[in-house]
Amino acid sequence: MASYLFRRTAQAVIICLAVSFVTFLLTLVLPGDPAVAVAGPKAPPEVLHQIRRELGLDRPLLVQYAKYVGRIVRGDFGRSYVTGEPVAHALIERLPATAFLGATAWVLAVLFGLLFGCLGALRPRVTPWILGTTVFAFAVPPFWLGMLCLYLFAYRWPLFPLGGFSVPGVVLPACALAVGLAASYARVVSSQLSEVLSQDFIRTARAKGLSEERVVFVHGLRNALLTVMTMAGLDLAGLLGGVTLTETVFNWPGMGRLAVEAVFNQDLPMLMGTVLFATVLVVGANVLVDACYAFVDPRIRKEV
Repeated sequence: MASYLFRRTAQAVIICLAVSFVTFLLTLVLPGDPAVAVAGPKAPPEVLHQIRRELGLDRPLLVQYAKYVGRIVRGDFGRSYVTGEPVAHALIERLPATAFLGATAWVLAVLFGLLFGCLGALRPRVTPWILGTTVFAFAVPPFWLGMLCLYLFAYRWPLFPLGGFSVPGVVLPACALAVGLAASYARVVSSQLSEVLSQDFIRTARAKGLSEERVVFVHGLRNALLTVMTMAGLDLAGLLGGVTLTETVFNWPGMGRLAVEAVFNQDLPMLMGTVLFATVLVVGANVLVDACYAFVDPRIRKEV
């Protein structure tokens, strides 16, 4: 078990280093001059030269990258070219909004996924309808569904606010994000639960006189949830990493919208910090999910 966790942690560190290198290379190919972004387009050449020296842009690329990684290890993601505030401070300010939106969407997706998945497994007559609906729901892009929800439930019938960080304001973006996830969970739960309910130990439990609710929800659903648990853990990590388009559509003040603003403002430190911070969240959550999965599933413990 310890060796498995060590390997997964080492892989996570390698992935984070690779992402940091890619984001560093992007600063070299993206259009625009960081010095101009700091000083403005009308700054004289000598001022631009001085800013490039202060930012270390006149040094060799390997030296720049080494200093960049060293700052990241210390938790220093640099300062925004636009506002001058530390990038880490801006990310920490936006993290609660993204976490609130992601957690709400995740809870809704798990609840409705389990509900419709169990319904599809226990009621064969409605299974084709549920499977067809989940295919459609899984195919709809969240940002398109978000714009439709805004038009219907915030503009046409003003039941919810158009945007902003609030409890009523989280309903529409969370639902837009949860639809696709709930559809994928429902399909997996329906398939896995149908397979589990046809196995011998379920027939034995029924022969012992256990109630159908206990057979289904204690013996059946528990054994069918391993795959869903892995999917849900990885999806939660992705939601915490930022849902850029949905946050932009709903004017939600999270990390995804912060990344979009950084792109439009050519704020490279903010963009690099957002991407790397989201990567650390996603990779760290993946390692945690793998550890939980190895702890729950005895087969993985034997393999490791």
